[in-house]
Amino acid sequence: MPRRREQFDPRAILAALERNGVDCVLIGGLAQVIRGADITTTSVDICPSFGARNLERLGLAAEELGAASVDGDQPELTDAAVGANGVISLLTPAGSLRIVGSPTGAPKGYVDLRRAATKEHLGHGVQPLVASVGDLARMASALHRPQDLDRLAQLRRIIELEADRQQIARPTPPVRRPGRATSATSRPAQR
Repeated sequence: MPRRREQFDPRAILAALERNGVDCVLIGGLAQVIRGADITTTSVDICPSFGARNLERLGLAAEELGAASVDGDQPELTDAAVGANGVISLLTPAGSLRIVGSPTGAPKGYVDLRRAATKEHLGHGVQPLVASVGDLARMASALHRPQDLDRLAQLRRIIELEADRQQIARPTPPVRRPGRATSATSRPAQR
């Protein structure tokens, strides 16, 4: 029988993944919260790399967390299992960990998502690689679930705000007027 979790502690789950050297991108609700969405989430959703030995390291992290599949069995975290299953849901004392090998909207999984993902500092040395807002919006749109479509409007607004912030952050070049000197180097030398 699966263990009941006491409370949701996403930082503990992410810290275990980092301690074991698991290459993954944080996706789902927690990634959306980190990017600025105003939602509540109860799981850590990741998209792991299928690189050499990475799933083995993921298995070690799951073992460290005391993870079990929802039916109470030990999780099978092999290339075949992660690739064949849409989502592998694990229960840990720190909360739910969901492993998504190929998320809807990002068919190449980790390879697609890592390009625009950024490391985010969450305190206590935890720095997960978090999917970009654009990728999160693409995945939410592709799922066509009511809760994801509701979140999509927030994600699109965050994209707009980020674009506005980048526009403001760019320095505006000075306006040059013909016939007027704009700097000391363009003035004629005085004798």
